[in-house]
Amino acid sequence: MLGYTPGRFPKSEVFELPFMIHNGEEGSAAFYNYVMANSAEEFDGVKVIALHTHGPGLFHTKRPVNTLEDLKGMKIRGGSRIISGMLAELGAEPVGMPVPQTTEALSKGVIEGTTVPWEVTPSLKISELVTNHTGFAGQYGLYTQTFGFVMNMDSYNRLPDDLKKVIDDNSGLETSRQFGRVMDEGDAVGLKIAQDRGNTIITLDDAETARWQAAAQPTIDKWVADMNTAGNDGAALLEAARAAIAAEAN
Repeated sequence: MLGYTPGRFPKSEVFELPFMIHNGEEGSAAFYNYVMANSAEEFDGVKVIALHTHGPGLFHTKRPVNTLEDLKGMKIRGGSRIISGMLAELGAEPVGMPVPQTTEALSKGVIEGTTVPWEVTPSLKISELVTNHTGFAGQYGLYTQTFGFVMNMDSYNRLPDDLKKVIDDNSGLETSRQFGRVMDEGDAVGLKIAQDRGNTIITLDDAETARWQAAAQPTIDKWVADMNTAGNDGAALLEAARAAIAAEAN
């Protein structure tokens, strides 16, 4: 998970920004294409096998979140620097932690909710620990996180040509797309478990979703400004990411 190493993949972080992606398959293909065109140097020294995202992130909380105000002051797990910053802009109290710690943190009351995709909820027993799940109207999820499946380049270079070909034939865009598709399939499983338990599934309407998008905008603005400070064209990188996502959606 790239977000676990803040500052190591700054240009690739754009895919973690709020309300960017539609689903895992499209997001993964878009992310691979974006990286290859705009931030491939962040992966120098490794053989990239796949780059992918999970499906739309959403809230899983002990108390229902029906409005932006309901989130105010709530302790929510965030999975990366960008996502924790977004949670703060939305009024939550972000608590950064790796996803395996979420189950214990929820059960002990360290956090009141978490941001994860549906796909990961079964393994973490989230639908048993909370009873409310809040998503958004429209085609965009709250956020996504990014992943790299890579191989040490020296180890790759030591392989005979026939084995290199096996790896090459199973690397790249279509492999990335396949990883995302598996994430989407997992989302359907996680959602069904929550529905079967009778949990409350909330989808905010268009007007309320627009309020969250406006509240999250400073997260996007800050990332663009940080990119500019680092000598990159933040607005151009953001547009490149959005264009890659739009190309996959067509």
